Amino acid sequence: MLVISLVMRRNQQEAIRVERENNARLETVNTDMKKTKRIVRDRWKMKGKRVIAGILLAGILAVTLSGCKNTDNTKEEPEKPVITLGSDNYPPYNYLNEDGVPTGIDVELATEAFERMGYQVKVVQINWEKKKELVESGEIDCIMGCFSMEGRLDDYRWAGPYIASRQVVAVNENSDIYKLSDLEGKNLAVQSTTKPESIFLNRTDERIPKLGNLISLGHRELIYTFLGKGYVDAVAAHEESIVQYMKDYDTSFRILEEPLMITGIGVAFAKDDDRRICEQMDQTLAEMRQDGTSLKIIEKYLDDPQKYLEVDDLGY
Repeated sequence: MLVISLVMRRNQQEAIRVERENNARLETVNTDMKKTKRIVRDRWKMKGKRVIAGILLAGILAVTLSGCKNTDNTKEEPEKPVITLGSDNYPPYNYLNEDGVPTGIDVELATEAFERMGYQVKVVQINWEKKKELVESGEIDCIMGCFSMEGRLDDYRWAGPYIASRQVVAVNENSDIYKLSDLEGKNLAVQSTTKPESIFLNRTDERIPKLGNLISLGHRELIYTFLGKGYVDAVAAHEESIVQYMKDYDTSFRILEEPLMITGIGVAFAKDDDRRICEQMDQTLAEMRQDGTSLKIIEKYLDDPQKYLEVDDLGY
């Protein structure tokens, strides 16, 4: 019995020892787990802080970049100063298209030239008879409408010539007029204040005969109406204008081979205009002839466009 009791006591002591060791191990494990949890928690806190910081930084950058981008998109270029160009309805140089927008040789040349110079163009239809008054008063900046320089060099400040144009006489197909001398005693219509008017009024050229009547009309289209109706025997104008009228109205006139004059077409500024725009325009138009821009524009409206650019021998 004593032996059994001793054995049982030893077993109990051993069990208590084992239990204590297990409890100690468990306590160690719990302590380690707590440390691990704390470490993990601290790491996640740091990671969370990093993530939050990253998100905040990304947000700041996004806003900053967005702000920069919006600034670039909303930044507007300064508006270009406007040049007001006065002209008359004179196809193919200046006329209104089907949408009522000015177009034509002069409109395209002016738009390109002034764009290169840093301006935008506003084309306005003017009373052609008052063109000098309008440009001198400053209501318009310049005149550009198939405007002949001949005989007007002292009246304006000129850019050009940028086109060479023939002033010619046209008659009906069945007319007996074939040369300038045949106009003796005949009735001829011109647009008022144009070069043909001064040619027949002044008759400084010995080839120009004395007419029966010189009829000056305010609008280009009227001179062709007068010719078609037989009210006059002939009309005189720029060759390009006559050809364009025949195309537009499907009619036919005969143009005399002998021209009244070959003249240079230019851009007229007021004589006292000292802004240097005229000189800059003159240089730009010359550059456009040299780089082929003028040729590309003119060939859209006229056949054999190169002949209209032969301005160097005109003597201006």
